[in-house]
Amino acid sequence: MKKLLGLVILGCIVTSSVALAGMAAPRISSLLVVYPPTNHQTSAEKIFLIGTAPPDAQVLINGKPINRSQAGHFSPSFPLQLGENLFTVRHRHQELEIKVTRLSTQPELPQGLAFAKGSLSPAADITRLPGELICFSAIAPPKASVSVNLANQNIVLAHQPQQVSLPSNSAALTGNNQPTAQSIPGKYEGCTTLQPPGSLIYGNNIISGAVVPDASQNLDLGKPEFRLTLNGETITQPGTGKIQILSPANLQVAEVVVDAGVARTGPSTDYSRLTPLPQGTQASITGSEGEWLRLDYGGWINSKETRILPGAIPPRTTIRSVGYRRNPSATEIVFPLQVPVPVSVQQSDDKFTLTLYNTTAQTDTIRLDDDPVISRLDWQQVAPGQAQYTFNLKKAQQWGYKLKYDNTTLVLALHHPPTMGRERRNPLSGIKILLDPGHGGKESGATGPTGYTEKEVNLVVSKLLRDELVKLGATVVMTRDTDMEVSLGDRMAMIHREAPAIALSIHYNALPDSGDAENTKGIGTFWYHPQAHSLAVFMHNYLVKKLDRPSYGVFWNNLALTRPHAAPSVLLELGFMINPEEFEWIENPQEQQKLAKALADGVVEWFKTRE
Repeated sequence: MKKLLGLVILGCIVTSSVALAGMAAPRISSLLVVYPPTNHQTSAEKIFLIGTAPPDAQVLINGKPINRSQAGHFSPSFPLQLGENLFTVRHRHQELEIKVTRLSTQPELPQGLAFAKGSLSPAADITRLPGELICFSAIAPPKASVSVNLANQNIVLAHQPQQVSLPSNSAALTGNNQPTAQSIPGKYEGCTTLQPPGSLIYGNNIISGAVVPDASQNLDLGKPEFRLTLNGETITQPGTGKIQILSPANLQVAEVVVDAGVARTGPSTDYSRLTPLPQGTQASITGSEGEWLRLDYGGWINSKETRILPGAIPPRTTIRSVGYRRNPSATEIVFPLQVPVPVSVQQSDDKFTLTLYNTTAQTDTIRLDDDPVISRLDWQQVAPGQAQYTFNLKKAQQWGYKLKYDNTTLVLALHHPPTMGRERRNPLSGIKILLDPGHGGKESGATGPTGYTEKEVNLVVSKLLRDELVKLGATVVMTRDTDMEVSLGDRMAMIHREAPAIALSIHYNALPDSGDAENTKGIGTFWYHPQAHSLAVFMHNYLVKKLDRPSYGVFWNNLALTRPHAAPSVLLELGFMINPEEFEWIENPQEQQKLAKALADGVVEWFKTRE
């Protein structure tokens, strides 16, 4: 979700506001446009203009009247042509001009005999295992001949005039997530493989200027040379990334040095997250791309989160006995290993599955008493080097887990369910709840038509909700209770440290430029781990019905405040700041109080369903 950051006040005065519980947004006495800022740049095909003006006269944009809410707020969308777009906004005798530049998403074709700037791929240094596919691409004039020379091989790059363009992840939030055919007149691509040492390399053969004495050394191929021929003329240009073939007998070993290493499905933050790797995890490096390392179990990690262990052999371990210990708030399962190996977690309704990679089981004995959470623990060697432990659970609801290495021993803690109070007036006694008012300080979040910021209303509603929960007996922890900046990492760490029964992150919504701000409204709920799914769906349905609000939807989403796994963690988007009509509900102090009461009641009712 895109948050509209900052407040752009054009030619008017706004009464300052203080984020006090129940305080409404400031009232505007003249024309105000808060988004987009002038000289805004976007690649979207359209843009919405968010603002307000007294309802006593029409607002015209480029000479045409626009729809407004009863209080005078507006957020119409307009198509954008490539290049500069000028919008003139007028109310009575006030006039504002806003310039928006639409940027092209098409690569710029070179003029004449040349490759497009920055188009040669791979763009970063890469390493691969012998026999793996290595692919190259370039943008050049149509009808040219393009090839790559690497290790005395000539790889022809074929013209790819049309490809499928995938929508961004945010497209799911606007309902426009369909792939489209994209014409790329000058795109050329091709791939090759380099064979293992012994066929490509033998003895002291010299390949691309590198002397490789034996098959235990890596093969440095240098930069590929791109060749372009057009109308009888030819140019060559070296690539920007070097290519190296790794020796399988001499792989480096990386160790995770941060609390939870971010593992991904590919070599950039565009790729999906995998189970975080606990500090101390060790794995062989089987490939790299720029600053990203591919580990032997398949996940990628940024090299900044690791260190190289000189002389280490590929991490492999056996596992024998599995231990058990019960604490007041959690059951701990102890896996003694010879070396900390990569792990992954999978949750389902009544199962928790832990997979250990580079692990061979010799397990004959597992201790597991009659436990508050686990009914049975099963294990199997699902593949060579993959030992899997499946915890069959007594109830479908899971209450969070922690995973860490204590030297070479893996410790998994499964949290016990909280015990609800039996008093009718204090049904949440004994329950700890963490509230996270989104944004704060310099991070204002989304901005409503009057300039009222999301960070303010988040804090207002969170404080009201805190008061309601305390009345019901809950212990409430807040990530902030003033207008202060708290990093996402600190918010996540607080959830991990406090291990509450549940964590709720309070937000209000906005859309990307391509969204329909004028007509999109409603409550949206976001979850990531299966243990949070029930809470997300229940709270969403409860609020929609109780408050008679529109439903924006329930989303699985990889957000910072849904990722913590120490407790069921849900992010609530309680309405759209950028929708003119819904904003009137959002800013109303009476409705804020009613919302807080409904949220607290919904929490109580959900806990009752978990008993």
